[in-house]
Amino acid sequence: MQFVKMHGIGNDYVYVDAFHQQIAAPEKLAVKVADRHFGIGGDGLILVAPPTDAGHNAGATVRMRMFNADGSESEMCGNGIRCVAKFAYDRNLSRSNPMKIETGRGVLTLELAVSESRVQAATVNMGTPILDLPSIPVDPARAEPANHAHVYSISVEGRPYLGVFVSMGNPHMTIYVDDVQAIDLATIGPKLEHHKAFPRRMNVHFVQVHSTGEVTMRTWERGSGITLACGTGASAVCVAGVLVGKTQRKILAHLPGGDLTLEWREADGNVYMSGTATEVFSGEWLSN
Repeated sequence: MQFVKMHGIGNDYVYVDAFHQQIAAPEKLAVKVADRHFGIGGDGLILVAPPTDAGHNAGATVRMRMFNADGSESEMCGNGIRCVAKFAYDRNLSRSNPMKIETGRGVLTLELAVSESRVQAATVNMGTPILDLPSIPVDPARAEPANHAHVYSISVEGRPYLGVFVSMGNPHMTIYVDDVQAIDLATIGPKLEHHKAFPRRMNVHFVQVHSTGEVTMRTWERGSGITLACGTGASAVCVAGVLVGKTQRKILAHLPGGDLTLEWREADGNVYMSGTATEVFSGEWLSN
């Protein structure tokens, strides 16, 4: 199997051309290739495939299927989709710009920044955020309303965590703190991810606000653990900040792997995310 290792500000995945290769049991393959000691290493596996009939009818030229490091399939990956666009464009699978890519969230549109016939960065229309608790999904019976219309309290071992819930096609919880580096993410992350209030688990982000236009965030990603970046998460953080009045509609988000620019545009209600896409190396996977 031919593969390419790519990352969007440190959120790294193994990318495979599923236009020209048949990939059996991608859920099991994801676990093997993502292993950082015995595999290629990454936050998961992403297949770059032809669109379905429905996707093609909606204008998509490429389909993204994304699998976490534990083998579970996720709806979307904001950093991953920029790399999918680069993979497809640089390898002539699609030369569309803007490029429409089919995802579990639907068909999303990307504006590509191209230099010397290669994609360097992209701006993704991430779509409209979902704020209805059952649709995120969050169990309303287990999320206690707190000090704001969009803030809910989730109790872990007797300690309340105040969060803002947003779905960008996958579920996110934003928790504001004074010092994001002081959070024991490896301990609290899995407890919140698997909380009974979250029927499809949860991506968790701890956020420190520096100004109305700048934040720093750290992420525990559903199915992958601590990651250097999460594009859908940064988009959710942008929305959450507006909802609770902590940040404006356009922000710069600092993540461990780098920076993303986010904007929740009032004109159309969609979130736009801009960032780089980087190819690291390619190779051939020989293991079963």
